Amino acid sequence: MTSTTSIPRTSHAHDQQAYVLGTGVDETARLGLQHRLWSAATHELWERAGVQPGQTVLDLGCGPGHAAMDLAQLVGPTGRVIAIDESASFLKQLHDNAVARRFHHVERVLGDVQDLGTTLAGELSHVDVAYARWVFCFLSNPEAVIEGLARVLRPGGRVAVQDYFNYERSMTLAPRCEAFTKVIHAVAASWRARGGDTDVMGKLPGMFVKHGFTVEHLDVCQRIARPGSTLWHWPNSFWQTFVPKLVETGFISDADMNAFYAAWERASTDPAGFVLLPPVFELVVRKD
Repeated sequence: MTSTTSIPRTSHAHDQQAYVLGTGVDETARLGLQHRLWSAATHELWERAGVQPGQTVLDLGCGPGHAAMDLAQLVGPTGRVIAIDESASFLKQLHDNAVARRFHHVERVLGDVQDLGTTLAGELSHVDVAYARWVFCFLSNPEAVIEGLARVLRPGGRVAVQDYFNYERSMTLAPRCEAFTKVIHAVAASWRARGGDTDVMGKLPGMFVKHGFTVEHLDVCQRIARPGSTLWHWPNSFWQTFVPKLVETGFISDADMNAFYAAWERASTDPAGFVLLPPVFELVVRKD
């Protein structure tokens, strides 16, 4: 039976509050598409971090577990995947998938990644590799995560991170469109309002060095999407789920949303157009 660390459960309402993009069915579907579209870059990063059979790997902010399931295949039945998230509903989805695939080495932890010293008190110096994708950009205290990782990783253990820098300036529709740009600014503002930071990768290398890590790899994956391409559906799925939330929370008006969707619809049929996606920065650090 797939194990679960015993931690007080949160309500679905808390799930929605804790994660700015929500934890509903629409977001689960979007995360699944996103994982597939970025899986090649992700697996390459895991190889750089040395993920291999028999290891203990920590998946920070695992969501419904798309990456955790892939990691479970890589570490195999002699390894462990410890998946931590604040959303009980996401962890339930991971549990169901792990049971269906008989991945008994996937362990779920309900807790805050900013408090690893408490949530993973029994794992001090046990973890070989920790992984976080688009997690730090949503956190109010990313340095607390790094402090916790310094405690749970074994000497020589690695952390692999994929996250944003220069999101607000880089995410651009071509040809440029004011209605599109306004929504991008609103997206970044909504994350900052909850303590997040779309430029967080600019700060993470220094934070890791401060806490006894050595930077082994730092690079960027910059992609564009053209109408009709598979990758076009990545931003499209985000707009469908998140732009209405910007209206609900007062970051844009109904008129702004309508203008945005009209611009996106025109762009979706423009064979000469494209969207410059936000650059995804990659970081691998080693605990000294």
